[in-house]
Amino acid sequence: MRHCLFGLLMVASLTANAAVQTQEIPYTAADGTQMKGYFAYDDAIDGPRPGIVVVHEWWGLNDYAKRRARDLAELGYSALAIDMYGEGKNTEHPKDAMAFMQTALKDADAARNRFVAGLDLLKAQPQTDTAKLGAIGYCFGGKVVLDMARQGVPLEGVVSFHGALATQTRAVPGSIKARVLVEHGSEDSMISTDDIAALNVEMVKAGADYQFVNLPGAKHGFSNPAADTHQKDGLDVAYQKAADERSWADMQRFFEQTFGTAQTTAAQ
Repeated sequence: MRHCLFGLLMVASLTANAAVQTQEIPYTAADGTQMKGYFAYDDAIDGPRPGIVVVHEWWGLNDYAKRRARDLAELGYSALAIDMYGEGKNTEHPKDAMAFMQTALKDADAARNRFVAGLDLLKAQPQTDTAKLGAIGYCFGGKVVLDMARQGVPLEGVVSFHGALATQTRAVPGSIKARVLVEHGSEDSMISTDDIAALNVEMVKAGADYQFVNLPGAKHGFSNPAADTHQKDGLDVAYQKAADERSWADMQRFFEQTFGTAQTTAAQ
């Protein structure tokens, strides 16, 4: 009896000590730009598990993007919040964010190379199952992950949250290998109805496995609790708890179906 009790206490102790581990990892893009990644995984899980890249909003690699990496780790994924601006740059000022974003997107090949450098870093982690890879992105990051799907980057699934939808390089039949989920706010004034219609036509013509979810009453930035603080800057953004929770639940189901896994822990 004493030995059984000791064993139970040991298991309880190990479980209590198990937690999401995080690490900042420097890496280099193909153009020589120094990047910073934020890696998160649950050390209670043995062996490799599906890996998901997180692409930040136009604000840069900030605490919100890092939090989403931790949320994914809690769900049982190997998650890396990547750096699309270089040197971990981030800002709270819309003018700076716009400048960072425009610079990052002006060269489509450079943007792809920066994403792929982050994806390669995620694949290099021993916790990552390199046969099961996905990506999620917010705002600017939503556009990035959609563009990576359009370009046929080897991913099984991508999810865009309140992402920009327009692109200069549309998908063609057979180019999209990943399943695609778009979580969009019905009251997002930053995305035109023409952009939505064009995306739908593009995805259908490309033969993509594609879902578009219109979240009632949600504005741009609906998933980020800090969105309301930017209303003072004249931005039509707002956090909406219902849309945040609905879109996160949609994402969980999407990746469970995509990877053929069953995650049991929810994170919000």
